[in-house]
Amino acid sequence: MRLNRMYVALVLAAVLAALQACGGENQSVPQSASQTAIVKGGDDRTGEYEAVENWWKSAPDHEGPWTWGQVSGVAVDTPDRILVAIWGDRDRQGRERDGSTNYLVAVDRNGNITENWSQWDSIFNKPHQVYISPYDPERHVWVVERGGGKGVNMQILKFSNDGSELVMRLVDPDHPTTRAEARANPNPGPFTYGDPAVLAFLPDGSFLLGDGYWNSRIVKYNASGEYLMEWGELGSGPGQFDLVHGVAVDRDHRVYVGDRTNNRIQIFTEDGEFIEEWPDVSDPVGVFIDENDGVWVISARLNRILKYNLAGELQYYFGAFGGTRGGFAGGLSRPHQLDVDQEGNLYIASWDGGWMDKLVPRPGADTSKLIGRSLVLSN
Repeated sequence: MRLNRMYVALVLAAVLAALQACGGENQSVPQSASQTAIVKGGDDRTGEYEAVENWWKSAPDHEGPWTWGQVSGVAVDTPDRILVAIWGDRDRQGRERDGSTNYLVAVDRNGNITENWSQWDSIFNKPHQVYISPYDPERHVWVVERGGGKGVNMQILKFSNDGSELVMRLVDPDHPTTRAEARANPNPGPFTYGDPAVLAFLPDGSFLLGDGYWNSRIVKYNASGEYLMEWGELGSGPGQFDLVHGVAVDRDHRVYVGDRTNNRIQIFTEDGEFIEEWPDVSDPVGVFIDENDGVWVISARLNRILKYNLAGELQYYFGAFGGTRGGFAGGLSRPHQLDVDQEGNLYIASWDGGWMDKLVPRPGADTSKLIGRSLVLSN
């Protein structure tokens, strides 16, 4: 038996020597699977991005029980000036502080607060979304205000870039005060809002309003804020809505609408003619079409950012629940609005969490899984 083993060993040694001789010095031996480098652990919670730790900071007057309320909106001016909409200050029980002055602030690239628009506190109560139109050379700042308290009306506000001047205000002082009252009127006036939600802009300066929580319509205005047209009604059929919460326009001027309570995306012509729907999109609260024609949808319920192509096919997603207060960096808590700066950094407002995330692309990131800058249309 021992001789047999020695014979086998000698044969194997001879075979290996022959292989080495045939291959020469430059012949490489493939690594086995066990020798291949592998990455262990990780859960891909932020996809192709890395979250910036401790980027979102407390305001200077956050003392005692007070901290940020719902962080509802974000618009990038530059990588050093990010505008953030907040529902004032709250305590751990969600009670609002009297005299709250943190409704709209600007922060720099490190998250330091550089501006507080407290001069407009009398017309802010629930600033829902904030925007800067990519077609506006003066980069005015737009705010969708839901009102609902402190004598503040539901309205659309347009400010100079520095916040020193209110240059447009669309409002009906006699707007409804309850959902039942709003939905009892199927034909509201052009400025009689029912909890307005979102905006989208067109190259000629006209804009679309998703109105919204109580009303069920898309309203189109010209650059001067004059009413042009509208479409939609309450329901679940084609061209009907139940909580409009997301509007975007693609390069063919098709309008994508987040029909939130109906859990779908509906697509229309610029004149409101129904084209198609994408069903089974859970809780779509935002639609963002980037320069690469990626259709990115914010799903608040799933705490995810979903990527679709223009045909409505799901391509990719990322995001994970990050708790309600003080979760992990990059965690989401009912995400509400996103924007991307000129350096490719991503900002996401987490409504429930009361924070803003800044995420930067990982080195060597797969660019198809990164959100590009907002699509800018030609006329």
